[in-house]
Amino acid sequence: MTMRIAIVGAGLGGLTAAAALHHRGLDVQVYERGEELREQGVGMHLGPNGTRLLQRLGLGPELERCAVRPEALEVRAFHNGATVARQEMGEAWQERFRAPYYTVHRGDLHRMLSSRVPAERVHTGKELVRYEETVYGVVLHFADGTDAHADVLIGADGVHSAVRRAVAGADAPVYSGNSALRGVVDAADLPDLDPALMYMYAGPTARVLLYPVAGGRQFTYVVVTPAAEGAAESWTSAGDRTDLDAVLMGWDPAVRALADAAGEVRRWALYDREPLERWSTSRTTLLGDAAHPMLPHHGQGANQAVEDAVALAVCLEGAAPGADGIAAALRRYEEARRPHTTRVQLGSRTGQQPKDAAANRRIDAESVDWVLDHDVEAALGGSALGGSRDRLPQAA
Repeated sequence: MTMRIAIVGAGLGGLTAAAALHHRGLDVQVYERGEELREQGVGMHLGPNGTRLLQRLGLGPELERCAVRPEALEVRAFHNGATVARQEMGEAWQERFRAPYYTVHRGDLHRMLSSRVPAERVHTGKELVRYEETVYGVVLHFADGTDAHADVLIGADGVHSAVRRAVAGADAPVYSGNSALRGVVDAADLPDLDPALMYMYAGPTARVLLYPVAGGRQFTYVVVTPAAEGAAESWTSAGDRTDLDAVLMGWDPAVRALADAAGEVRRWALYDREPLERWSTSRTTLLGDAAHPMLPHHGQGANQAVEDAVALAVCLEGAAPGADGIAAALRRYEEARRPHTTRVQLGSRTGQQPKDAAANRRIDAESVDWVLDHDVEAALGGSALGGSRDRLPQAA
């Protein structure tokens, strides 16, 4: 009998898991509490550790069309725009890490992933209120009064995960002391910035990161500033353009233009959680933000969710029949992932506002090469599409 797998949450992590499991011939069903499939947010980074896995799922051509391979990251002085340091990326990073480094709009990647999961396997308007594990499987109970049955439950339901609370108990968010104003602007509205580059401006009380998305037609901006605790633990709360205007007062005109170009501004209070001591029971596990919400300073949140998803698919594909086989597969997944994501999660806390000019001059790829080099699929001995007869070529 084919293993039945239920995924709660149809964000990037949940859909990557569904796509990877479906490619491996497993019976996967996705339950999303929203009434429609859509990904809120702006741009994101896809490191080589994530892109090599997505390429193997067939997303390479679409990423080339919709994403951007930044040629370099430039650090600039906040007051006059002088270039302080430059890190070459583009082809150099592709050769070094054996896969591209992309910047991409979250909505574009969400659309690509949803196209890899048959529509009849994704169920919207399904808010999980509780579930029960039995010797025979898992019973999911939804707010609309319906139930679903599965052999395995995957909690991919984000930072406020109901599955996380059931597996690991309630815990408190940890506030970083910062919040971020962010949004998307047309590249044409920032004429002094090259849409083939990423930019970082580090000022005395704020840090600005800009990077191209949508094939270079737009820039995503993230403006990180100290803020008193009190904002919601959310990355889609409403912001205010007047806040953006105030933060950038006196900055280089090239980046100051953000205040005039910005439309909808979102405020993201930067919280994470302490690493969990366990993710799994005998039939239930977590992935992505439900397992390890992290600060954005290393741009690894979505990448680690992609790694989780593929690792879990490899482990479940190789599971022995029956309850003991499932439990062993989930242990293997957690043992492979939890030490690695804990290191990334805690490392992401170190990306604080630089306190001196020398720190602003350091762009050290070596400090994160262990993250970008990681190939979770190879580490687990998995193949690109499991038992598929038409294995896609690995990233060059």
